[in-house]
Parts: sequence; C-alpha cells; structure tokens
Amino acid sequence: MKLDFSESNRDLLHRDLSETSVFSDYVFKELLRNNTYTGIGGYNENRVIYKQKEHFTKQEENPRCIHLGADIWADAGETIYAPLNGEVHSFAFNDQYGDYGPTIILKHELEGHPFYTLYGHLSLDSLDGLYEKKPVLAGEKIAAIGNYPVNGDWPPHLHFQIITEISTHKGDFPGVCSIQDQEYYLSVCPDPDLILRVEKIS
Repeated sequence: MKLDFSESNRDLLHRDLSETSVFSDYVFKELLRNNTYTGIGGYNENRVIYKQKEHFTKQEENPRCIHLGADIWADAGETIYAPLNGEVHSFAFNDQYGDYGPTIILKHELEGHPFYTLYGHLSLDSLDGLYEKKPVLAGEKIAAIGNYPVNGDWPPHLHFQIITEISTHKGDFPGVCSIQDQEYYLSVCPDPDLILRVEKIS
C-alpha cells in the first residue's frame, strides 16, 4: 500500500503528527484499514509532515521538504536484507530528533561504476560488528527496522535511498532537500524503485 504524506492527503492537514506515538498510530491504522502490514512511498514527494519537525525547518527561507528516498513502513524488528553484493561504506548513529537514527551505507559497483544504498531508521544493534569495507552478499541480513525514539523518533520504517555521488559523506547523507536544491539531489539520488521494483507489484 502506498502512503501519501504530501498536502494532497487532506487527512493530514488537520492532524498534529509531531508526537511520534500519534504519528505511528496513524500510519499503522491506515495499513490495517487497507488490510496490509507494509506501506511504501515517498520518493520525490513534497511532504507536509516535515513542517512539524525543526530538523527540516531550521533554514526558514529554504526549508527541506522533498523526500529523496523510499520509505517502507513496517513493524520494528523487521529484518532488512542487502539487495546486492557490496561492502559497508560507512555507518553512524545520527542521534537527533527527526534524523536517521542508526544508519548504514553500502557501496556497490555496476560495470565499473560505484554507487551507494542508504538504510536509515534502524535498530541500534544493527550497527554491532560493522566495519568499513566489510563484505556484504545479496540476500544477507544487514539490519532491522528500529523503533522510536532510537530511530530518530519516527514511526517504525526503513528509509531506503540510492546515491550515485556521495562526496565526503560518511554514515549520513541528506534524505530530504529543499525545493531549491531538488534538481541537484534528484540527479544524484535516483528513484529507489530501480532496485525495489515495487511499482511492478503495487
């Protein structure tokens, strides 16, 4: 099921989702109402929910609202598997309200071209035993979805993002950008459905 957090979802406009338990209750009731246990969505979505989190509105003239990854909404503890062979590029505990929480970035290579996949809002123990350049095989368990507040204080979900140019970032990369920066960030963060292939089964 696709979940819409843009202003086109009129149901959001009269809700205060700044309290994570309320937000989580809303997400999972929507899933159950549609007889499903997993939600997905968000790439290139202009989200109204970020207006309620200071992490995205610090720059009042250039607030961040465009989502650069795909969110997979599922229960905390749900296992996450590597989609491709690769290695651990970096990882971090981005411990700030509204941030990623525990985060892993994998490095992959396709026809000699490196690219990266980012996994945010993980459980804290997902970082145990990791080290840079640790080999990862496709299908290998790499993490689990975290719960709030450790996951950045969000309802349980995975933020999955593809990055083609990572520069000097380690354990972190913008997952939300401003409208002004949208063109650049979408050029280096292509649609995650290239890997997820969710559109074909939606």
